[in-house]
Amino acid sequence: MTIDPILVAVPADVRDFENYRWHATPDTYLKALTRVAGAIPLIVPALADEFDVEALLSRVDGLMMTGSASNVHPDRYGVAATQGHEPFDPARDRLTEALIKGAIRRGLPLLCICRGHQELNVALGGTLATEIQEGEGRMDHRAIKHEEQRERFAVRHKVAVTAGGELAAIVGADEIRVNSLHRQAIDRLAPGLAVEATAEDGTIEAVSVEEARGFALGVQWHPEYWAESDAASAAIFHAFADACRAYKAGRGEAG
Repeated sequence: MTIDPILVAVPADVRDFENYRWHATPDTYLKALTRVAGAIPLIVPALADEFDVEALLSRVDGLMMTGSASNVHPDRYGVAATQGHEPFDPARDRLTEALIKGAIRRGLPLLCICRGHQELNVALGGTLATEIQEGEGRMDHRAIKHEEQRERFAVRHKVAVTAGGELAAIVGADEIRVNSLHRQAIDRLAPGLAVEATAEDGTIEAVSVEEARGFALGVQWHPEYWAESDAASAAIFHAFADACRAYKAGRGEAG
């Protein structure tokens, strides 16, 4: 019997090269969706002003926000932009805010990774801190300089998982090891978000939406990279996939 696959929307980054403007997504996220979650990824161009975002959300079973080399523009959370906040992708910012808010309203399963984790916090009214490694007592969460991606994305530090939280139920542990590759992090937590995990230096590494009608999780690390081999990473994608299938089934029953 063939299982009807789930359809998961993934926002694109904007990149300019070869005299074209491209809308693209790293394939590590797409492969985690196809190989581990059993999903069909749908790359959504960062053209939020050109199409009906709500119409798109009505046709998918889940939404995954990816990481990126770019950062959320600080104008979106009331902070003056500096060189330390760069680079930016304002077209993606417009798209992802609309997608996140729309998904939460609908109860559409939502998985936010790295930049997506930060986008979730900003979309709901929180702020971000930049160059966090320069703060007193803070770890350096940035990627190491290495030619091999496997080394850059290697699991390097532990996070404490909040007891009784959504993430604890998914990974079945009070501590896991993760791979963080970031220099920005949540500063002021948005209203309505619950902390699901923290690093040893206090950095908020995972959050959930408290009043969400469905799966709504953000993680600062990169479970997509090791989703085929790391138990905690796989568990996150399996839980997301299960939520997407339940959402799809419920929508079918309602129809």
